[in-house]
Amino acid sequence: MPRKRPAPEPLTGWLDEEQQRAWLAYIKVQLRLVYEMNRQLQADSRMSLADWDVLTALGASESASMTVTALAAQIGWERSRLSHHAKRMASRGLVELATADSDRRATEVRLSAEGRVTLEQAAPGHVELIKRLFFGGIPRELLDPLSTALEGVYANLLAHGSLPPPDSL
Repeated sequence: MPRKRPAPEPLTGWLDEEQQRAWLAYIKVQLRLVYEMNRQLQADSRMSLADWDVLTALGASESASMTVTALAAQIGWERSRLSHHAKRMASRGLVELATADSDRRATEVRLSAEGRVTLEQAAPGHVELIKRLFFGGIPRELLDPLSTALEGVYANLLAHGSLPPPDSL
């Protein structure tokens, strides 16, 4: 029977006590919040959180359309995942897929009229959930430090992560 080798130590060392507490708190919140958001969107609007991510990114863009590559970078997905998901959304009438005018090799994802209505109808319930479950647990005086910390983490992800930053496309 082969002997098990101990796991190698990370190059920069293990998390200290404060880091581990913060990381585990984040993971618990993130996993539970994703579950709750997905459940609420499914129950109230018959859409998934993934649908919401795509629709809100398109709805926030000036033209309500983006290439698959740009949209994938915007929401932090791989292109293949977005491409497959956009096809499913198109079959439900939430988005339209077309050859991009600027690059005939690229596919553009466009928010359809039905997608916009779906997004607008889902938004109030989603906002209520976020206010109740996320902001309901944060004292107002901690919002600015939390925002600053999360913006720093996001900037670090863009600088050192493997996905291209949204603005680079």
